[in-house]
Amino acid sequence: MKIGVIGCGFVFDLYMSTWARHPTLVLKGVADKDSKRRDSVARAYGVKAYANSDELLADPEIDIVANFTSIGSHFEVTRAALLAGKHVYSEKPLVTDMDQARALFALAEERGLRLSCAPSNAMSDTAQTMWKAVRSGAVGQVRCVYAELDDNVVYRRHPETWRSRTGAPWPYLHEYEQGCTYEHAGYHLTWLCAIFGPVESVTAFSKQTLPDKTDQALDPPDTPDFSVACLNFRSGVVARVTFSIGAPYDHRMRIFGNRGMLTADTYRHYRCPVYLERYSQLTLNARNYMSVRTSSVLSRILGVGGRPVKLLRNPPPGAGGRDTLYRVRWWSPKDVLRSFQRREKGQQDKAIGIAELADALNTGRPSFPPHDFTLHLTELTIAIQRAGTRGGSVQLQTTFAPIEPRPETLASKLEYAATKKVSLIS
Repeated sequence: MKIGVIGCGFVFDLYMSTWARHPTLVLKGVADKDSKRRDSVARAYGVKAYANSDELLADPEIDIVANFTSIGSHFEVTRAALLAGKHVYSEKPLVTDMDQARALFALAEERGLRLSCAPSNAMSDTAQTMWKAVRSGAVGQVRCVYAELDDNVVYRRHPETWRSRTGAPWPYLHEYEQGCTYEHAGYHLTWLCAIFGPVESVTAFSKQTLPDKTDQALDPPDTPDFSVACLNFRSGVVARVTFSIGAPYDHRMRIFGNRGMLTADTYRHYRCPVYLERYSQLTLNARNYMSVRTSSVLSRILGVGGRPVKLLRNPPPGAGGRDTLYRVRWWSPKDVLRSFQRREKGQQDKAIGIAELADALNTGRPSFPPHDFTLHLTELTIAIQRAGTRGGSVQLQTTFAPIEPRPETLASKLEYAATKKVSLIS
């Protein structure tokens, strides 16, 4: 299926880093208002450079438009693509206004088109393994979830110097102006809503805590760079989520049930280990001792924090059951070295979301995420972002029909021991 990309900024190269894993995706060409950036990307990846987005949208060979523009441009670019008869995959968030979100979905449904949105990390092997474990009763009845997205102390790491593989600067000022909630909330909220269903109400707080993170002028100058929210799911589960760019790196997701705990270290690594701890008097009592809490060796011996679950290994959508390595012919020697250092094979596969949409269109099946799911996440994200320092509780107006894990996940076997000593998993 042929794809056209509008927007060739920093995130473009992140999608391209795993594009080769999805041989059914054909990148036809790119467009960007910055002609130098567009031409640089077109040369690097050997694709067509369209004069502008209108020319790209007029190409009858393009089936799906990937909207990688800045957040403020999402609505107009997506709307134009839908009006041109194209299915759309958008970077997150879809938009930052509910009226605009409803208008886009109404337009897509009126024209019989699919509108999909990042993030796609709920399709990762890590998320699917946790989803399967919850459904299998590994931790008993889930009572609450803690999800952290502290994305390191960004402003102290010289973000103005960051460049993508083909030289695009990281848009740090734009990230500060939009805020970490709009930029990051979708990663954890997608996992949570996929596994536990729609949120009934959210109680949130947001504030700018780093007024000195840059000496450049920001518009607006006071966008929140910290937010925290308590989510009350209709299923009865409660989750607490935190987003910031002023605390050291912490991307953990911890799911607590009445019989145990599931833990993953990050959404960002698509094969991040999952740990299952079945509560016992030994592990619960051991946590009272600082020597155990501060010693990874003692924790491992005693089983505090759990033991690793064998991850499911699902093939990419449309791969016909085959899984391919992330081979990208445009890597430089430095990229190859970096891939070993970071174990790139398990890193984010942003392109999987586009592959999911393409495969759903090819096979005539529903795609993930469905329209009602994305609309719900959009409302939830906006509620957290706009909570402000006075905070407050919001009853969500949107909902979505329950969704299922991937068919491969449902068909797989996930075994866990009911004894204190956990033996896991196939």
